[in-house]
Amino acid sequence: MSPRRSDSRDRMLRGASELLREYGAGATSIDRVLARTGAPRGSVYHHFPGGRAQLVEEAVTRSGDHMLRRIDAAMEAGDPLEAVDSFFALWRELLTESGYRVGCPIVAVAAETNDEAPQLARSAAAVFARWQEALAAHFHRHGLPLPRSTRLAAFVIAALEGAVIMSRAGRTTAPLDAAAAEMRELLTHAFHDQ
Repeated sequence: MSPRRSDSRDRMLRGASELLREYGAGATSIDRVLARTGAPRGSVYHHFPGGRAQLVEEAVTRSGDHMLRRIDAAMEAGDPLEAVDSFFALWRELLTESGYRVGCPIVAVAAETNDEAPQLARSAAAVFARWQEALAAHFHRHGLPLPRSTRLAAFVIAALEGAVIMSRAGRTTAPLDAAAAEMRELLTHAFHDQ
């Protein structure tokens, strides 16, 4: 089997994630994924018998897992303040390098009404919950009480995702920079006032 055929599943998942980031869930069709990835049409229902909904759901899960690994790596590397700063810096880089075209694929799915595939919203919610749980666990290990850690983790995710959306809309990193500065100040007080 040629490498091109053997990696078609992985390519389709990557392509779906890219399309979600750039165009949203509604515009992420099987045809667009195939055009983006060059995967053979016959492989779609072989790898994703549930069709578009399964492909998008798995792309959301995969994207969420990728960010979860980044969260864990950043938090394990040391200071939670620097780790959170690194997430804002990552998004600043992604936004500017893409000309403000990319956003979070999880938000892309969560923000759209998916009446024909309600499992997509559930998948997005599960990803956000896993991110929150991971951040909260790291904050707790650095001395914050678990209830406060859980609330702050939710706030970090909400602030970052909201700032990315605002930055994309305004084509400026100003909202992201403002959120990063306020988040650093908030977390500095939280960790030093415990």
